[in-house]
Amino acid sequence: MKKHNFSAGPCILPQEVFKEASKAILDYNDSGLSIIEISHRSKDFVDVMEEARSLALELLGLEGKGYKALFLQGGASTQFLMAAYNLLESKAGYINTGSWSDKAIKEAKFFGEVVEIASSKDANYNYIPKGYEVPVDLDYIHCTSNNTIFGTQIKDFPISNSPLVCDMSSDIFSRQLDFSKFSLIYAGAQKNMGPAGTTLVVIKEDILGKINRQIPSMLDYQVHISKGSMFNTPPVFAVYTSMLTLRWLKKLGGIAAMEELNEKKAKLIYSEIDLNPLFKGFAAKEDRSNMNATFTLVNEDLKETFDAMCKEGGINGVNGHRSVGGYRASMYNAMTIESVAALVDIMGDLERKA
Repeated sequence: MKKHNFSAGPCILPQEVFKEASKAILDYNDSGLSIIEISHRSKDFVDVMEEARSLALELLGLEGKGYKALFLQGGASTQFLMAAYNLLESKAGYINTGSWSDKAIKEAKFFGEVVEIASSKDANYNYIPKGYEVPVDLDYIHCTSNNTIFGTQIKDFPISNSPLVCDMSSDIFSRQLDFSKFSLIYAGAQKNMGPAGTTLVVIKEDILGKINRQIPSMLDYQVHISKGSMFNTPPVFAVYTSMLTLRWLKKLGGIAAMEELNEKKAKLIYSEIDLNPLFKGFAAKEDRSNMNATFTLVNEDLKETFDAMCKEGGINGVNGHRSVGGYRASMYNAMTIESVAALVDIMGDLERKA
């Protein structure tokens, strides 16, 4: 039976990427060696790293604009720390829209004053704050573009003269934005790029080197830039698979084509949530995420029946996070509209049977 994988991450990847990556596990480039055993200093892998970094900048429209792309380790959670280590001299502003931004705030407080510009914690993060004032004397402003757990997504980013830092782990490459408005973007690979193990960091070089503290080498962006993302042994397979995914995205038509498909998927499931009296959406409608649709059953007595129907229909990974409960359908770039339709059909069947 076909499985429809709505897991929040590690998550679905394109089938052609799985096939190409599986070949490389056995024999990369007819070398007689696996991709996971070749030297990271070999020309074969240096070419992979350079292509992955180049594709990231190309797809984001940042080529030739003073940005560098890095593939690092430690996940987005290390970037909570690393961003502040490299940029926070006195005071930074954070927009708190979920668990991950809350954790980023905690790490930043080790390095300086943190101003919580706005927060939606008062309503269990079911909306994106609006109408807040942005202080002018900040080293940077930090936000999280998409909130995986709560199913919200920022539509309008803060406007300021301070550098804008954004955690885009769960919606990178999913929609068109003016990425040049951001001075630092970071994203764990395991949602829209590849397997867990590497993190994409895209940074405008001119924001670096402005703090007085010494930075440990492994946490210094300038060190990683100078070494082409290979200051230490990189996660070879995760970078290679991410490169394949970026190739796939470019072939598909880039972010513009991906955004069009993602909007169709989101419209399909949210229409069912709104029209089906058995379900209720969690996130405020104007702030709903195109990547993670969160919803609950109006009558919890139907949970056992709905869960059984999902299992029978090959629906995997739709249980909601414990912070929200209910259900969460993660519809990352590689999720097909056919899979979303399969879930929507089951939701409709439940209404007809109830």
